[in-house]
Amino acid sequence: MFKHFNNIESAFKYVKGFTVFIITGCLLLCCFALYKSYNLVAATQSHIYILANGKALEAITADRKDNIPVEARDHVRMFHQYFFSLDPDDKVIQANLTKALYLADGSAKREYDNLKESNYYSNIIAGNISQQINVDSTLIDLDQYPYYFRCYATEKIIRATSIATRNLITEGYLRNVSRSDNNPHGFLIERWNTIENKDLKIQNR
Repeated sequence: MFKHFNNIESAFKYVKGFTVFIITGCLLLCCFALYKSYNLVAATQSHIYILANGKALEAITADRKDNIPVEARDHVRMFHQYFFSLDPDDKVIQANLTKALYLADGSAKREYDNLKESNYYSNIIAGNISQQINVDSTLIDLDQYPYYFRCYATEKIIRATSIATRNLITEGYLRNVSRSDNNPHGFLIERWNTIENKDLKIQNR
């Protein structure tokens, strides 16, 4: 009789242990499934599709800190393109300079005022001169804030009789600001300064 009770107690312990094992396994499986589902949803939400020219292009969202070097270099490049790309048309000059001045502080405005007072833009229009710029490279120091940058570029000044190629080196600092349509990267150039702007060669046309 006691042996019968011992068998029942052992069977009960076995069933109890097996039940606990099954429940624990189910809980772990549910937690794993929830974790994987959350990761899948997060990964799906980080991908968006942009329709451009009738084609769906995939874009991936990322933290700003992952894109700071790329966005900072593009911000500097855009500013220099707008500030130095000039044609003998007052409306084109004003449109480009307005876009450039949204990307920088008063240091760029002072440079613009100095050029305007020296009749630089009037001479471009009167002489039918075009000015083009190609940004060769931009160095960004992310170890300090505001971020220091140095920009290396090549200018071409196209006149009726000649093409002058100039070497341009500028420096400044980048400060974080709110993004907007006029400032899509969310940086502002401060203490902008031209280090070098000299002729490399002059070619007759």
